[in-house]
Amino acid sequence: MLEDLLIRFGDPPVIAACGALVGLLFGWSAERSQFCLRAATVELAEGRLGPRLAVWLIVFFAALTLVQGGIAKGRIDVGDARQLASAGSVSGAVLGGLMFGAGMILARGCASRLLVLSATGNLRALVTGLVLTIVAQAALGGVLAAPRESLAALRLLGAGERALPIPPGIATGLGAAGLLAGLGLARFTALPAGRAIAALFVGAAVALGWWVTARLAATAFEIVPVTSITFTGPSTDTLMALVGNRAAPLSFGLGLVPGVFTGAAVSAVLARRWKIERFSAETPLERYLVGAVLMGFGAMLAGGCAVGAGVSGGAILSITSILALAAMWLGACATHLALRQARMSRGSQGHRL
Repeated sequence: MLEDLLIRFGDPPVIAACGALVGLLFGWSAERSQFCLRAATVELAEGRLGPRLAVWLIVFFAALTLVQGGIAKGRIDVGDARQLASAGSVSGAVLGGLMFGAGMILARGCASRLLVLSATGNLRALVTGLVLTIVAQAALGGVLAAPRESLAALRLLGAGERALPIPPGIATGLGAAGLLAGLGLARFTALPAGRAIAALFVGAAVALGWWVTARLAATAFEIVPVTSITFTGPSTDTLMALVGNRAAPLSFGLGLVPGVFTGAAVSAVLARRWKIERFSAETPLERYLVGAVLMGFGAMLAGGCAVGAGVSGGAILSITSILALAAMWLGACATHLALRQARMSRGSQGHRL
């Protein structure tokens, strides 16, 4: 069927349409499940095993189970994926992950969450996401590219060294065990069944991204990168296409970002959660801007955002992606605890006065 569509409509429209369909599934499900790495790290930092952590665990382990199961059965081929087939940076994964984790606490959301919230009328998320995208572009090929490259060069892994040596069958079993643990935590925390099911579909969207791009790479005439859901790179490409390049070639990423936005917006409207939210004294602009800068530079240094490196890269057992994800958790938890301690100190000082 995919081959017939490529012949009838041509490669670029079909590739972009596949990205849009994957994005629609992810956007709808992410909005319904309230999937958010920042919220999960906050619960963990405060010593709570809460529903947001359950959602994240369901998403991650559903993606891991489906992707590794697909690899084990020969349905998904990720051998040419950037996270495995090219050289990667250990120093970039760790330093970029720490920066990204700190930034998402300050901005109250990672790159994917900001895009989803933007679609629900949150102007804070929209502005923060735009700044994040501009900084990411500057780190890719602009004024911030040189420092990014210097930090990334501190410790590198070769192209054949980035895969965690775990057989797909064993990884599938580990993923299934983790998924059961996530579902058990969801039940323990009284997570509504609808949100748990939506979280499963978020993980399924990641697996679908790997499957469809692998199929496209094998059948399309044009070169199609084997990839899945990620936001930093596709967001910069989408922004540049909107403001500076009307002739930008259609791609999976150019379909993905509008698809996620549309899916989240439709979900929010139907659930009556769409509303305008602005900056206020309790949500200061400067804090969000600092967070956006840290996330934009950190994502490019780490090789992806919380979804691109963390979930998509983690699902194919990329060592640098797993390191980046661990650093994001660490950076986010440490930043949240530092901010909470600062608030408590100011409160105690005010009480003494």
